[in-house]
Amino acid sequence: QVQLVESGGGLVQAGGSLRLSCAASGRTFSMYTMGWFRQAPGKEHEFLAVISWSGGRTYYADSVKGRFTISRDNAKNTVYLQMNSLTPEDTAVYYCAATKATYGSGTRYHRNYDYWGQGTQVTVSS
Repeated sequence: QVQLVESGGGLVQAGGSLRLSCAASGRTFSMYTMGWFRQAPGKEHEFLAVISWSGGRTYYADSVKGRFTISRDNAKNTVYLQMNSLTPEDTAVYYCAATKATYGSGTRYHRNYDYWGQGTQVTVSS
């Protein structure tokens, strides 16, 4: 069992940056592939980024590639999402999620994740 708590959301102007954190409970955090998703009002969950258990492999959605960076610190049981060059289209609730599935194409789909945080709101003003 893993419990996830996101933090770091807030209001930022277009062009600004935010760093989201996701703290995980439990001693098996390093066994999980971790992902970040977001959900805007009236829209489905959108995959953003995924990182392997070791942190050695990452993958990004085209919509955030080059602007967002996912990373993890297994010693701190934390995964991060550094978000730069934010636009109003990035406004959403951001979620981190954990899956026991091996890093791969399947980990781009929210249905394959076992545990979710409560979400943190990111609002980008124009």
